[in-house]
Amino acid sequence: MDANNPQIAAVLEAILEKAKYRAIQPELVEALAAEELAKGRKLKDAIKEVSSRLHQAGAAYFSAPPDYAAWKAELTELPPDLNSPRVKEFCLKAMQTHASTRERLPILEDFFNITLTTIAPVESVLDLACGLNPLAIPWMPLAKHARYSGCDIFNDMTGFLDQFSDHFGVEGSFETCDLTRLNFTQHARVAFLLKTLPCLEQLDKGISPRLLDAVPADHLLISYPIRSLGGRAKGMGKTYETQFEKLMANRNWQVERFEFKTELAYLVKK
Repeated sequence: MDANNPQIAAVLEAILEKAKYRAIQPELVEALAAEELAKGRKLKDAIKEVSSRLHQAGAAYFSAPPDYAAWKAELTELPPDLNSPRVKEFCLKAMQTHASTRERLPILEDFFNITLTTIAPVESVLDLACGLNPLAIPWMPLAKHARYSGCDIFNDMTGFLDQFSDHFGVEGSFETCDLTRLNFTQHARVAFLLKTLPCLEQLDKGISPRLLDAVPADHLLISYPIRSLGGRAKGMGKTYETQFEKLMANRNWQVERFEFKTELAYLVKK
């Protein structure tokens, strides 16, 4: 990929001008631009395709841009106790703004305690394409000084999550990343891929098996949505179950299956 290519630069500029993509990792945009232009697309069409892929992979989950500045200000007024009712109320309110975590709220009291029960208390977590899921830490069966690290494609989101973890003394960090270009440096007890694989497939078809093999974790907590963002089932649960079974077909990994009202989950021991 030639980052100095004027057409790639033009796609990058056009994408980052859009409010919903302004905070996205530039290197990911450049990589997608190079792919689309290599297909012989005209500049206008390349911009349209890159925008569409980024929308499906991440931007679609926000109905409006989160007000991270207001959240950061509110954080400073909260007690540094993740179990405080005020803190939990703050986390629930923020998670409402992201479709993926909003869908999990009705099952939040059970989701992590049930799926992680056999490996609790969890000493370390790697949350991949984390969204706002780290705000659910108060509902997770983590060890007292657990390390919790995560990454996502939006740098304003990861900046907020870094401040969140600092405020509550959570060990770990959050960074902007492009999971289609694998580069893992830290081992974890469990890696979260919560409704992540279908999104990543929008960016890189066939990434799922490579990613599962590459993630440096003893366990993987993988989940899939049961309904679309519009609320339609459309047989999604069965479709994703079939996809997951194909991923596991040639891997001698142990699998626990969990079905919730809004989500299908698997705990995989590699």
